[in-house]
Amino acid sequence: MDKKPIGIFDSGVGGLTVFKEIRKRFPFEDIIYFGDTARVPYGPKSRNTVIDYSIQNARFLIQQGAKIIVIACNTSSATALIDLQKLLPVPVLGVIEPGALSAVKSSGNKHIGVIGTEGTIRSQAYSTAISKLDDSCIIFSKPCPLFVPLAEEGWEDHEVTQLTIKEYLTSLLHKDIDTLVLGCTHYPILKTSIQKFVGSKITLVDSAQAVTDKLDEILPNRETKEIGKDYFYVSDNEVKFKQIASKILDMEIDKLIKVKLGEGWFLK
Repeated sequence: MDKKPIGIFDSGVGGLTVFKEIRKRFPFEDIIYFGDTARVPYGPKSRNTVIDYSIQNARFLIQQGAKIIVIACNTSSATALIDLQKLLPVPVLGVIEPGALSAVKSSGNKHIGVIGTEGTIRSQAYSTAISKLDDSCIIFSKPCPLFVPLAEEGWEDHEVTQLTIKEYLTSLLHKDIDTLVLGCTHYPILKTSIQKFVGSKITLVDSAQAVTDKLDEILPNRETKEIGKDYFYVSDNEVKFKQIASKILDMEIDKLIKVKLGEGWFLK
């Protein structure tokens, strides 16, 4: 079990923010990452479609020997976590509950903003999770669907990104929030620009760090002389994935494998 890899999946490159944090914390673990770049974004898609995609993604990772699955996608976490936990023979972690816990711990005035994809915000998963932890919190949610394609384009500091951030987040600044949950793993790619706009008094909660803390509670400390290996898979757009991944991870991806849908990797 110890020698088996950690499996991570996301709709695209956003989950690499989770991969990066897990790699820092677990240098001796092998990690498999799958980005479903052929079907990104998940946010606007129906609940049933997101569940189907998530099951297919997770089963691919199981086929690769994953000992634990990390859903590095807030939309999938909000929609498909329970289904995957029931279906799969290994532990499955989502990013919603760890992120909610970090937000509650961070907020002083109990005014918490949550931004995410349309699917995540529609599910009210963060509002429910935060309220369960502290029902005195007042939650202000805002879908920010254009953040995902901006992150996928690698436009962290682009003028269009700055204007989009202003358009989406201005109304939240009038709610006296002191904490803002980045409720999509793509959003930390835009973290510097978001922080610059909202100011230093508002704490940004990155679910990548939160889910890594949770994973630390589950996995035993394993130290060997061998540094863990990384395996990357995508369903499309290998060149663009490599370009953006190199920025996020501060390293070049030597080996990237494209998985073609319908060739047995995605058996239902």
